Amino acid sequence: MRLQGWEWIIILAIVLLLWGAPKLPALAKSAAQSMRIFKKEIDKTGEPEANAKEAESEKKQD
Repeated sequence: MRLQGWEWIIILAIVLLLWGAPKLPALAKSAAQSMRIFKKEIDKTGEPEANAKEAESEKKQD
């Protein structure tokens, strides 16, 4: 189910009515900050596993 252009316009109008135009930039900023934090945490969780695997492979080679 793909939304067409006029459906997006209706959704945008509803969002503007609910939150108001002045609050939308703050909402977008907070969403962007949340995404940045989420991506940093994802990257942090992947690092220890990669480092542990490298350490294990080095031990096996010795």
